Amino acid sequence: MSDSLADQPITLTVEARAHGWRVDHYLGRLFPNYSRALFQRAIQQQQVLVNGLSVKSSRRLRVNDRILVQLPKEPDESLAPEDIPIEVLYEDDSLVVVNKPADMVTHPGRANYTGTLAAALQFHFDQLSDAAGLLRPGIVHRLDRDTTGVIVIAKDNTVHHRLSGQFEERTVSKEYRAIVRGVVSADADVIDTFVKVHPKVREKMIVCSEEGNARRAVTRYEVIERFRGYTYVRLLPETGRTHQLRVHLRHIGHPIIADRLYAGQREVRLSELAADATNKGKDVTLIARQALHAMRLQLRHPVTDQPMCWEAPLPHDMQQTLAALQRHRMDTQ
Repeated sequence: MSDSLADQPITLTVEARAHGWRVDHYLGRLFPNYSRALFQRAIQQQQVLVNGLSVKSSRRLRVNDRILVQLPKEPDESLAPEDIPIEVLYEDDSLVVVNKPADMVTHPGRANYTGTLAAALQFHFDQLSDAAGLLRPGIVHRLDRDTTGVIVIAKDNTVHHRLSGQFEERTVSKEYRAIVRGVVSADADVIDTFVKVHPKVREKMIVCSEEGNARRAVTRYEVIERFRGYTYVRLLPETGRTHQLRVHLRHIGHPIIADRLYAGQREVRLSELAADATNKGKDVTLIARQALHAMRLQLRHPVTDQPMCWEAPLPHDMQQTLAALQRHRMDTQ
């Protein structure tokens, strides 16, 4: 599929994660092959309508706003299918469920135009929805680049809208697993805050007061296993904000290990857990990305309305990190 907007007008429905975004910013994120300045010019020329009305570039979007956009022709590179292996957990005529690996961006964005899950999906499947834009074929929700696990893909727009509705209505059940730094004291608790984009580091989120574009974020968590200096936790998000789990765990003083953005740590090596690993020449990298995995996703099938549940096994890097913790860090005293 091509992301050219010049051929015919395209209608987009604003998803929950984009609530409060500027319209020019939103379009720039969806179609990174077009400059933000071009979108601003198109908005001035009334070639972009929101709910049938002309708007300013600064107009803040709301969930389910309908955007009609058509641009003049401009040279661009469309999203090309890429022969990238993907692990399919489930497939039928309506949807696909994939176990996303680490180091894979869900869809094209700033400085990430190739090697995406979207490009892999275009290679492996003949039909995918375009309800979220032509650069995001089939993409109903997303996982961060280095977060692994279950992600559901829509094959047509009707399915896409029905799945999106379940995410927006919070009837989808999601379970994540994470390894965090420090010993979490409570066996279970709820983190209930407001979050917004960091004022200086745009790719980062921060916990904030209820103000302006801040959005409520709620995460339940349960401790699975404690170690000396570390904890293995189950995370049950009730909302789906950008980086929610990562920023929430940092907020309570237990950032996810190897989270470059929120923990300032690029990797965890065996020598950090076992003091004698270096002396014995056995030091290795256990994990080199945030130890966060989308373990389970449960929702109702968009066509049959039957409850469905999919689970992705814990990836190797998290398994070997847990094994090292169980061997070297079981003493929490």
